[in-house]
Amino acid sequence: MRAGFYACLLLLLLPHPASADLKLCNRTSYVLQTATSTIRNTDSLTRGWTRIIPGDCTTVVKGRLTASSYLVYARSALAHAGPTRAWGGAFPVCVKDGDFVLHQTVTQAYCTAADTFALPFAPVNLKDRSDWTMDFDESPALVSLTAAQLAGVKRLLSDNGYKPGAIDGLPSKATEAALSDFRAKMKFTPQDGNDMLFAALEKQAGTKSAPQGYAVCNDSAEPLLAAIAETGTGKPRSRGWWRIAPKSCARAITTPLSGPVYLLAQKLGGAVVVGGPEKFCTTSIAFEVVGRADCATRGLAESGFATTAGGGLAGFVAHVGAAGLVR
Repeated sequence: MRAGFYACLLLLLLPHPASADLKLCNRTSYVLQTATSTIRNTDSLTRGWTRIIPGDCTTVVKGRLTASSYLVYARSALAHAGPTRAWGGAFPVCVKDGDFVLHQTVTQAYCTAADTFALPFAPVNLKDRSDWTMDFDESPALVSLTAAQLAGVKRLLSDNGYKPGAIDGLPSKATEAALSDFRAKMKFTPQDGNDMLFAALEKQAGTKSAPQGYAVCNDSAEPLLAAIAETGTGKPRSRGWWRIAPKSCARAITTPLSGPVYLLAQKLGGAVVVGGPEKFCTTSIAFEVVGRADCATRGLAESGFATTAGGGLAGFVAHVGAAGLVR
């Protein structure tokens, strides 16, 4: 569940603070999902995920910044093709996929809950100042939020199969033509703004591009539990559970696929939504099991998984609806 490479964090201190807020700005060409953790003495409160489109800023902590520490993390949205991009540091913090709020003591063992996992957050160095704006940058750096907005449109157009030219903050005829075609297909009016454009680009890209690795998206209206199994390298291995909120996704594999991937998805009450003839070992709690034989003699359950992705693919997204896999 590790994310991809880490990009640099640029901290910008406002010269004349107008309010005591922590604000995150996206000066990259990627739609970002961000999470923050507030440390007070021995307690931490972690929230995620806040979506920030390229060229936009969002206040993630309102009011005076009085806690002892603040930590942040960001990753590129699932709609983008290729490896996951991540912006973070070296401080492990427990998170969940989908919207979440986690309260725990700083000294407790990390990520004991079945649907949580650790990601490396970066600290915000307040230096006795109570108002900060943090920019997430990429390399080469985009010169402004406006440039990031245009580069973000270009990247999502590319994720949708267009050829908008170089992913940069400069206008071009190729970008203009691709954007015009997309707006026409979406039947946008001249009054439809950037929020609607980015939402449509991201939604359409999510159906066309597969990020590197393997993800499960819950297209249904209720939470699901998911487990996967692999046979590509070494001994067969099964692991789970990922709890996936409605209309959310979970990344189960973040590296190129080395062979078939099998999926088991069920409702919280245990009713199977996606299953199949491939048998692997499971448990009712968080698990990672090596080998698929003799489940019962090892004190494990045996469950049927469905084949969802074959070898030779760099990435695959399994969409699960109320009636099973969405083809």
